[in-house]
Amino acid sequence: MAGGGDLLGALKDDIFPEYPKTIVNIKTIPGLDDIKLEDGMIKIGALATLADIARNPIIAADAAALSEAAGKASSPTLRETTTIGGNLCQMPRCWYYRKLNNRFNCVRKGGEKCFALAGDNRYHSIFGGMAFKTAPNVNKTCIAVNQSELAPVLVVMGAKFVTTEREIEADAFFSVGVMSATVLGPGEILTEIKIPVGEYSRRCRYKRFAFRKSIDFPIINLAISANSDGNYRIYLGGVAPVPYRAANAEALLKGCEMSPELAKEAGDAAAAGARPFEANAYKVQLVKTLVKRELLAM
Repeated sequence: MAGGGDLLGALKDDIFPEYPKTIVNIKTIPGLDDIKLEDGMIKIGALATLADIARNPIIAADAAALSEAAGKASSPTLRETTTIGGNLCQMPRCWYYRKLNNRFNCVRKGGEKCFALAGDNRYHSIFGGMAFKTAPNVNKTCIAVNQSELAPVLVVMGAKFVTTEREIEADAFFSVGVMSATVLGPGEILTEIKIPVGEYSRRCRYKRFAFRKSIDFPIINLAISANSDGNYRIYLGGVAPVPYRAANAEALLKGCEMSPELAKEAGDAAAAGARPFEANAYKVQLVKTLVKRELLAM
């Protein structure tokens, strides 16, 4: 436990199949909350709070979109304790997963069923579920989305995540598993985020859509970046179980001069392949519109 913004609420609501016997406090480990510029990299300790990131001058100068994303997450009070590591490693916000007293023992807890498939899925994936192993020779599917505020930004910036055991590319960090939303193994801890300073960090835009300005997790968020050669990186959050790469839109934009017509085509391309449910089909239009607007604003 670091800031405890995710874990404490989960423990109080007793949402897990088994209550943990021990909680390990890592927030007093020296140096894990540092933010520094070193060797052409912005290095952020996993215990740095979202408030620290939002107001840090190093990040504001060379990765302003990350400052913006951190400054819009959660609420002003919670940003003072919520850490970047917690935001990246948080468990899904699906209401079946989060229901009081583990009422729904869903597949993300090792159960037999994803209740959102036939239930209330208005905030769930529009790009299908993600299959994962729940037991030897047993695969299940979950359609809960990744709602990390910072994930799309860090992926388009080409960040690397350092753990106690290895270094992981940001786009390979997120996953779906039993009691897991990342590729971290048992006992493995995220310690640092490294962002290479360059065109992708400096020419990045971030946008979120939520029904309220504070506290709400984004219904959809996205980050778009590009270099001077016209190579684009576009990632969406809140639309799939892991941050979703809009590869069709990236290919369409490569080397092209931006125009309103091209921005609209790219927005349509970003939503291509979506398989929404009736309750969350509105997300398809959100993707099209937000991608188009952000491209025109770059």
